[in-house]
Amino acid sequence: MAAGSGDGPAGRAEVRRHPLGNLWRLRRYLRPHAVEFSVLLLAGFASTGAGIAVPLVAQRVVDGPVADRDLRGLFQLAGLALTLGLIEALLIFIRRWVQSSSSVAMEATIRDDIYAHLQRLPASFHDRWPSGQLLSRITSDLSVLRRFLSFGLLFLVLNLTTYLVVVVLLVRLHPVLGLLVAASAVPLFVIARRFGRHYHAASRRMQDQQGDVATQVEETAQGLRTMKAYGRGPQLTARFVASTRALHDTGVGKGRLLGRTAALLDLVPNLTLGIVLVAGAAAVADARLTIGQLVAFVSLQLMLIWPVQSLGWIIANGQEAATAADRIQEVLDTAPAIVDAPDAVTLARSAVRGRLRFEAVTFRYPGTAAPVLRGIDLTVEPGETLALVGATGSGKSTLLSLVPRLHEVETGRITLDGHDLRDLRLASLRRLVAVAFEEPTLFSMSVWENLTLGRPDAGTDEVRAALALAQAEFAYDLPWGLDTRLGEQGLSLSGGQRQRLALARAVLVRPTVLVLDDPLSALDVHTEALVESALKRVLRDMTALLVVHRPSTIALADRVALLEDGRITAVGRHTDLLAEVPAYRALLSAEPTGTPSSTAGAPSSTVGTAPDGTPLVRS
Repeated sequence: MAAGSGDGPAGRAEVRRHPLGNLWRLRRYLRPHAVEFSVLLLAGFASTGAGIAVPLVAQRVVDGPVADRDLRGLFQLAGLALTLGLIEALLIFIRRWVQSSSSVAMEATIRDDIYAHLQRLPASFHDRWPSGQLLSRITSDLSVLRRFLSFGLLFLVLNLTTYLVVVVLLVRLHPVLGLLVAASAVPLFVIARRFGRHYHAASRRMQDQQGDVATQVEETAQGLRTMKAYGRGPQLTARFVASTRALHDTGVGKGRLLGRTAALLDLVPNLTLGIVLVAGAAAVADARLTIGQLVAFVSLQLMLIWPVQSLGWIIANGQEAATAADRIQEVLDTAPAIVDAPDAVTLARSAVRGRLRFEAVTFRYPGTAAPVLRGIDLTVEPGETLALVGATGSGKSTLLSLVPRLHEVETGRITLDGHDLRDLRLASLRRLVAVAFEEPTLFSMSVWENLTLGRPDAGTDEVRAALALAQAEFAYDLPWGLDTRLGEQGLSLSGGQRQRLALARAVLVRPTVLVLDDPLSALDVHTEALVESALKRVLRDMTALLVVHRPSTIALADRVALLEDGRITAVGRHTDLLAEVPAYRALLSAEPTGTPSSTAGAPSSTVGTAPDGTPLVRS
């Protein structure tokens, strides 16, 4: 995918929003788990209450049985303290158990929504966004959110509640010392506020850098052959090392910031504790405070050490979650540009004849000034095959991509049997239109799954017929036949093999309109002739629009349209255009008549994997 620009992550205009605004917007994912979170909070409050009760019991022990030498009372209060400790442990277990299941369920729901949303976004969005950035959002960013929702958010509520309750109890035990402890919250608030502001920026920078590193790893894996062929390994390694060094430096900076803040957050309560011990001892000496009260006061104050010490981690986790929410909402806030109209209709395959018409169609890619297509007027009659011919960059592939609405026309319209394509449901349109691209994509799944991608209910005989038409019977010779799993992007096969499988996949759909973007370019002359012969019989029953570069492939077409600089300049039979249109004749004379591809049809050393994932290597 292309680097971020325009509307992508690097070029998106920043919208001023509260740092926690996008995190708050994700609250809808909490609602289905409201009961679980209520249980979590109740268990958390109960365990906190049990913990707070222990110092109060200790006060009674010191001022009662210990002072009175009452052994029976001592054992009773000790048993109560032990019971409270066991209850607290049990409640913590229940809380952690419920916590894990609900947070993982929320993470899965958000991930499903992002993935589904990515499917709805147009090709132009994916052209602008680096795939590594999208990958990091749907993996690492969601993990950050899960940690905050499962631990950070709950501990934030519990620790704030603990702090407030303990401070109230301390004020009741000794108003002056209690207010001193309460006053220590002021420097803690200042430290936390400053830390949160700086950590938010560092978190966003680090998460973006992680996405950049993921993009580089993916590009290197996909372009491994090119990298090795040009001997550019050291240069790409240096580029990768520079990116990881920047990521390392950002991580170290975050760690330094967190460490400095943690030290300050630890210093404030410890200084306060020291003052309390001195002042409390003086109060005991003056009989203004009992020893039991001092023990309870100090024990309660020690309970504040953990909430204060964890404050830095909670803020850090919250800021990371906030930046993760920002990055996730950047994707979710991108509205799909190609959607069903409110009154969109579904066309039954049996009711469609297949008349395709372009009416004054203009199109430009987002972020570009000049249109790629200008005022295209073209009609393809039912059952007719029309070939598009033009120089590289004339807009042929772009024109084909408008038929299944991979891109949307800017002005004008395209109709199918008089229906504007924008008035048809996308699912209906894409059942009627099948596409085979010049650079086909095969997925990391079995050959059978790749072939039946557009028609999962296809039978064995239909698949066999499609493979025969595309001269792709080599698939049966793979070690596990059609159950053999292909490698990523289908790169374990040659270019010609991938094209033939993609052509078989398109034909298997039995579309009303077949769109072929130079699908035979990687085939040798002999295989191409066999495919064309079989394809010519199939095209009689459907409307077809195909891009061709070889004169031999033009024989498939009933008519030819010449595309120059985004305009249709001539339409007619091949022989007529050849005789009457100099530009057409010059274009074809400049095209090679077809040379055998050195790799077409040749098996690779690694052909894929077995159904169980075992790599298959062929010598």
